[in-house]
Amino acid sequence: MAKHSKVLIIGSGPAGYTAAIYTARAMLEPIMVQGTQPGGQLTITTDVENYPGFGDVIQGPWLMEQMQQQAKSVGTDIITDMIKSVDFSKRPFTAVGDSGDTYTADSIIISTGAQARWLGIDSEMKFSGFGVSACATCDGFFFKDKEVIVVGGGNSAVEEALYLTGMASKVYLVHRRDTLRAEKILQDRLFAHAKIECIWNSQIEEIVGDDNPKNVTGVKLKSTVDGAITEMKIDGVFVAIGHDPATGIFKGQVEMDNENYIITKPDSTVTSVEGVYAAGDVKDKTYRQAVTAAGMGCMAALEAEKYLAGKKF
Repeated sequence: MAKHSKVLIIGSGPAGYTAAIYTARAMLEPIMVQGTQPGGQLTITTDVENYPGFGDVIQGPWLMEQMQQQAKSVGTDIITDMIKSVDFSKRPFTAVGDSGDTYTADSIIISTGAQARWLGIDSEMKFSGFGVSACATCDGFFFKDKEVIVVGGGNSAVEEALYLTGMASKVYLVHRRDTLRAEKILQDRLFAHAKIECIWNSQIEEIVGDDNPKNVTGVKLKSTVDGAITEMKIDGVFVAIGHDPATGIFKGQVEMDNENYIITKPDSTVTSVEGVYAAGDVKDKTYRQAVTAAGMGCMAALEAEKYLAGKKF
């Protein structure tokens, strides 16, 4: 099958769904190809307390279901498929799905997001959303006056640790080496903070906790020097070893930085290809919030609408 649209949205989540809502309401009849994880990272997030408009704590999967329902109700054609290749070298733009279907479009909005890198241990996934997080800004509030661990040695880990000192009573930074990769100015702030303690030459072997209710109670640490195992009580674990943007299929099609995030023009979602836009975590390695992703989805939709209004296809 071949489907053509004025706007093709690749990927879902807050950026994609918001772009869909705005383009559909502009009568552009968008098609959205959701990808392998409809709703993105919020579908594996439990309590959401920082998305505006809700007086009570809401659930991430529920929020994404509501966004999807809204996008569909205003006229978005939502398709369950995953794009495996694209061609932005000629117009109309072309995308091919795993299903074998071909999608052509006059404009493209990329909102495929990014995924946090995890440690790769079973207990990490077991307690994800129940004491294990990859976003201090999202979940730090739930650890007020508690003790937490941050895993990592780069800028992200140090920034997360410093941020968490505003809520937690104690922050441990666990790193597998005895030096950090983070910028010196961040290291100086980290080492000077009374609430932060570094645990060097160590990695998390296992996260332990209760099943009912599910919550983290401690960790087992393994020495990277002699392999010795030690246990410590802890209330939360924040994994800060980086993110990977889902941009593999766009290599060679749009300009990216050295970390494979899509580059856009300042204060814009416009990529290096006219008519192709990028919104959300696929281009944002600074904020990585649902609300900022939604805002960029709105920007991409408005920019696509303006672009299409000035073209005759």
